[in-house]
Amino acid sequence: MAMEIVGDVLRGIIISGLLLAGILVILIWVKDKTARISTLRLFVQIAFVPLLFLGLLIGPFGMPQSPQVGNAPREVLLGADILGHTFPDGISLPVLACWYPSGRTVTCPVWQMQAYIFPFWNAGPGFGWGTFYSSSGIERLAILMGIFIVMALVLGRFFCGWICPFGLYQDLMIRVRKLFKKAHLNFSDRTSAALRQSRYIIIAIFLILSVILGSQAIFGAQLVPDTQPGEYFYSYFTAPFCQVCPMRSLCVLLETGLGFMDANFVFSNTHGAFYEVGYYVTSLNLIVLGVVTVVSLAYRRAWCRICPLGGLTALFSTFAPFKRVALMRLHKDEEKCTKCGICKRVCPTQVTEVYEEKGGDVTASGCMLCFRCVEMCPYEDTLKVKMAGKTVLKSRNWLEPSESE
Repeated sequence: MAMEIVGDVLRGIIISGLLLAGILVILIWVKDKTARISTLRLFVQIAFVPLLFLGLLIGPFGMPQSPQVGNAPREVLLGADILGHTFPDGISLPVLACWYPSGRTVTCPVWQMQAYIFPFWNAGPGFGWGTFYSSSGIERLAILMGIFIVMALVLGRFFCGWICPFGLYQDLMIRVRKLFKKAHLNFSDRTSAALRQSRYIIIAIFLILSVILGSQAIFGAQLVPDTQPGEYFYSYFTAPFCQVCPMRSLCVLLETGLGFMDANFVFSNTHGAFYEVGYYVTSLNLIVLGVVTVVSLAYRRAWCRICPLGGLTALFSTFAPFKRVALMRLHKDEEKCTKCGICKRVCPTQVTEVYEEKGGDVTASGCMLCFRCVEMCPYEDTLKVKMAGKTVLKSRNWLEPSESE
């Protein structure tokens, strides 16, 4: 046990060292001020795929949950013992690593919000797909939302811009389009605003569906048949949003292709007919992934505009009263802004508030904190990224080379 802990510590030190080395190389060698942040962001995005989402940073390391699934990292309990208090369920870190291939160590909070309602609402015996839950669904939801709100207040939508693997996938689609020298398309301002509002409608619909499916456990009345253990909806239609989420199929296909999951087992549990669903990949998942891929070739970060997870993060970081205590913010100096419009043109999600607002805190709900506007703003100190009131990044005048360059 002690050797395993030492090994984990050494692995963490080596990985951290490599990450820091990569960041320093980019900051030193990339001289173009209009590409330095973008290059750094791409490096961070790519690095976090194997480190976090494929389980090389948070294990287990080559320890399969069950032989038929494969070596996908699953069900490692974090926080099972907190300050001497036993918490048998552990704590899942609510980051977007899809539960289906990656388990609950680092998992999608949208999956948790649905699954803790249906089918895992009841406390023990609480058996659920290889996991014994000892606490009630309402307790697990409270813990989830507490952690999620804290993360949103500290980092806002930084996760969306810098870490989310599906964001990286869409950014790669942008680069594919550029290879063919095709200009991107833009939605109208009205359509863009409507898409952002749809995030909250989407999550509300699927949470309501979860409550309806879990009505037997919650209210003692079954509103939909076949929702009990072993029945159709219980086996194949838990977490309804996950049945259409393109991230699920992308993650499963990626981990299957890399050998982390056994392909024969995965696809033997998938029904190909459109009206049926599979345990790991659904035909509807694949259709949505295909549509999003095509749309993302034309429109930058198309999925991010309707992503319910991004919407929830924005809800707890850019709307009152949370905005008042959010730590990461985008600040604009009104006196230095010339209204050149560059910030509006380069924004991947077509956020207009940075351009339209007079000054001060211009962090918008659609902003994923990719900092592209800060990178491209050609006026010194006009746009600033602030963390707890301290400036951590600011725009530079890239129109004229500095003396050091």
